Amino acid sequence: MPVGVERVAAWSKLLDHINVFPIPDGDTGRNLVITLAPLRRIDRDPQEICRDLLFSARGNAGNIAARFFYDFIQADSLDNLPKAIEQGREQAWKTVGDPQPGTMLTFFDALMDISKQEIGKVCAASVNRIITHLEHAVLKTAEVQPVMKEAGIVDAGALGMFLFFDGFFNALLGQVDSFRPVTSIFGDNLKLSPSFKNRLTQGFCVDVVVRQQEGLKKSYRDISSEEENMVVFRDGDYVKIHLHTHDKERTRERMTAFGDILRWSDDDLHKQTTAFSGFLKSPSIHIMTDAAASITREDAQLLGITLLDSYITIYDTSLPETCFTPFEVYDAMRKGIPVSTSQAPCVERYQYYQGVFSFYPRVLYLCVGSVFSGNYYAALKWKEEYDPENQLVLMDTFTASGRLGILATITARYAMENDNPDDVIAFAHEAVQYCEEYIFIDKLKYLAAGGRLSKTGAFIGDMIHMKPIISPQADGAKRVGMVRTPDDQVRFAFQKLGQFFDPDSTALIMLEYSDNRVWVENRIAEEVAKRYPSAELIIKPISLTTGVHTGPGTWAVAFVPEQKK
Repeated sequence: MPVGVERVAAWSKLLDHINVFPIPDGDTGRNLVITLAPLRRIDRDPQEICRDLLFSARGNAGNIAARFFYDFIQADSLDNLPKAIEQGREQAWKTVGDPQPGTMLTFFDALMDISKQEIGKVCAASVNRIITHLEHAVLKTAEVQPVMKEAGIVDAGALGMFLFFDGFFNALLGQVDSFRPVTSIFGDNLKLSPSFKNRLTQGFCVDVVVRQQEGLKKSYRDISSEEENMVVFRDGDYVKIHLHTHDKERTRERMTAFGDILRWSDDDLHKQTTAFSGFLKSPSIHIMTDAAASITREDAQLLGITLLDSYITIYDTSLPETCFTPFEVYDAMRKGIPVSTSQAPCVERYQYYQGVFSFYPRVLYLCVGSVFSGNYYAALKWKEEYDPENQLVLMDTFTASGRLGILATITARYAMENDNPDDVIAFAHEAVQYCEEYIFIDKLKYLAAGGRLSKTGAFIGDMIHMKPIISPQADGAKRVGMVRTPDDQVRFAFQKLGQFFDPDSTALIMLEYSDNRVWVENRIAEEVAKRYPSAELIIKPISLTTGVHTGPGTWAVAFVPEQKK
């Protein structure tokens, strides 16, 4: 199962780009990655995995998939798999308030039919027949729902399940490194029609887990009768509800009357449907970088950048870093919950590369510095084996965090304005020399937790209120200063800005926050705006991979002079 999850994660951006049903909110890929995360560790009790699926399920597609996998993971042998698939399919259909054909549900129908014929005699021939049957099922989804016919694409949820089971069945044969690109299978059915008209939607997409109050007889369908796109399933006293609502506070109040809310998340549908645009027009060379840059998922979409995730693990939950919010990470760290980072599995990274190159003829990968992670050498190994035509231009930027974010931002902007890919490559190589960043750390103990400082040294440093200032350089994160108070940090930051910029500078300045956004905006941003009124100021969360190592209270400033902006 882990291979199937990795396949979904690697192609999640594609799933987001073709997510037009039930509404074009561009989050099916993200939601499936979050939902299926518990399946990465299948060496646990199935009931524990089921409970984790209930809590992790996000979005329409994610909740339907979670209910299917409730039964699927109960199979303890290939002989039992067809029955588990049939039960999962039946429950998935029942859990949806208004089940629709031409979706993930139809995919489960096809999976049930073919599993009865082929599973039990797993061999290359049978797996090929299974995958071919599932391909046809996905292709048919483009012909069912009117919105997908108009868009000319297959259903994102059905494609997500195809990716999972393509990985799952091939893993049974031991074939985990030779998958066909999805683009070569589904071709033009992955390209949004230019005539497709985006439909803006008001309201909120809500996911909530409630522990039912004993003796309460009301049905959730009575309480939520005014909501849309409802998916409901339960595990003992726990009930998971997904729905779309125009009044999230009223919905929350009604849910509270039914039971104890254990988990709540909501997405602004108007914001998501406004941002949805399918694949942007490709510039002369596509820009790819690591999510270790301080660039958000939304910014990457606007800039046309592909972000490659590393993973963050909070206790026993491991997700791509862009699937966590800053609050979730820093709240856990302040509570003493173990938080760590790791690189994505090689299979997943290789699938990422394959996916990007299926859509863009030339790609510039602005890789996080090789001194900070193994991403550069992983990409170099892939390039040597799979890139004979030099489609990938690989650049070790020797940077991370906001310095990498600034570089990726200005390079993506330049690529949109310049039709010569060689000019863009030359621009990036020159511009990186002018990008700067200073990271201000509040507590040394988080560096010690990550092994970057001794615990004794961290304890003593925190006891005497020492706050290091570091800068990502070619030879690692270099300490460039040590101060005692937040005011000292602020003075250091403006001293550095003053060394580089005149008051009338039009430089690009990025301020980064961890769990201290309000402080950064009020204390730093306002002062920057006063001193450099002509500069372009952007405020972003510091990359979560950096934040895990530096901890809550961290903030940073990154910048590039105007002549290189």
